[in-house]
Amino acid sequence: MIEYWKCERGFKKIEQWEPDSWILVTQPDSEELAHLEEQFTLPMDYVHDVEDLGERPRIDLDEGWFTAILRIPDKIIDEDGEISFSTRPMTVLIRDHVAISVCWFRPEMIDDFIQYSNRKQIPARKGVDLISTFFLSSSVWFLRYLKIMNQKMEQIEDALEKSMDNDELLAMMRIEKDLVFFITSLRGNEVVLVRFKRILTGIQFDEDLLEDAGIELHQAYSTANIYSEILERQREAYASIITNNLNTVMQRLTVITLILMLPACVSGFLGMNVTNGLETWPFAFPAIIGLTILICAAAYIALKKRKMF
Repeated sequence: MIEYWKCERGFKKIEQWEPDSWILVTQPDSEELAHLEEQFTLPMDYVHDVEDLGERPRIDLDEGWFTAILRIPDKIIDEDGEISFSTRPMTVLIRDHVAISVCWFRPEMIDDFIQYSNRKQIPARKGVDLISTFFLSSSVWFLRYLKIMNQKMEQIEDALEKSMDNDELLAMMRIEKDLVFFITSLRGNEVVLVRFKRILTGIQFDEDLLEDAGIELHQAYSTANIYSEILERQREAYASIITNNLNTVMQRLTVITLILMLPACVSGFLGMNVTNGLETWPFAFPAIIGLTILICAAAYIALKKRKMF
């Protein structure tokens, strides 16, 4: 899909391309890509590179085109309604009065970015400032998704306090994996932003906008690292608790087994086919039962004093 947007106190959709407008390309087909290549002589390598979900962020100048690939967050909802998060690449190509962004999915970030610009009546965003805007918007959405992750972490923690089921532990592992994706992508975006600032030397751009993008990006990166460290500490703590609980159960089972062995020993010795003087005594069986109970009680008291259970 190809859309044309013009920024004049917010982005407004237009029917065809105009100089200094923004061409939004999402989930393009071969015909749309061929049309863009013919009309603007695009370096198609950068367009096709973002088809690869693992494409890393980078920025470059190629044949007069200012090209940047950054990773933006994405929310995924499976068939069971479970939410997970990942990142995907988006490329931005700038040359003269042409600005094109290409991504092979429709992120929430784009629609929110357009609505926000209209609500705040943002002045013209064109050229390299558009790249800065995407850095800023993606960082804000990273923070939004991180907030949702934190809420899920708190819910899992509450559930694990009641019962350590596998479902909660698996959910914790999924969040940890999502955080790894976020940290890696944010780190890559930070490196690209640093190089972006160096390339802009001698070019007119909105310094405040670029500084805001850098601040938000660093905050998102720091927040993701903090959440990842907290989750790792929680996982280690729960692993220790599970191990401790297992040791406690095994200890109790050992004590129970030891106590149950005592009646077997008494009955084994007294039940042997040898003369022991109790054959003709009418109270032999009650006496043996009583002796067994006394031995078991004494063993229980002794083990209890040693805090074996």
